[in-house]
Amino acid sequence: MRLRLSPLVPGDLEEIGDYIAQDSPAQAVRVILSLNARIKQIASHPHLYRLRPELGIDARLATLGHYVILFRIRGNAVRIERVLHGSRDLFSILGDIEN
Repeated sequence: MRLRLSPLVPGDLEEIGDYIAQDSPAQAVRVILSLNARIKQIASHPHLYRLRPELGIDARLATLGHYVILFRIRGNAVRIERVLHGSRDLFSILGDIEN
């Protein structure tokens, strides 16, 4: 499937990397590379992840360590909506991406 990123995803990844880099720049690079690899894996096999209607219409969620990747399948494309730390209030953050 084709991979698409919402305009919010680059900022999400930058925020995650910047936060981790405060303690360990090398770890920040590893985490961002791992998140990007998981995003590509999601695009290859998106149906492995169950629907999460409580997070939004057609929402699916993948995890990597403490991070969650919210995405949707739209036609022949996977759209990554957000990449966030799992301890954040997902319901209030994701409330604005219902469409």
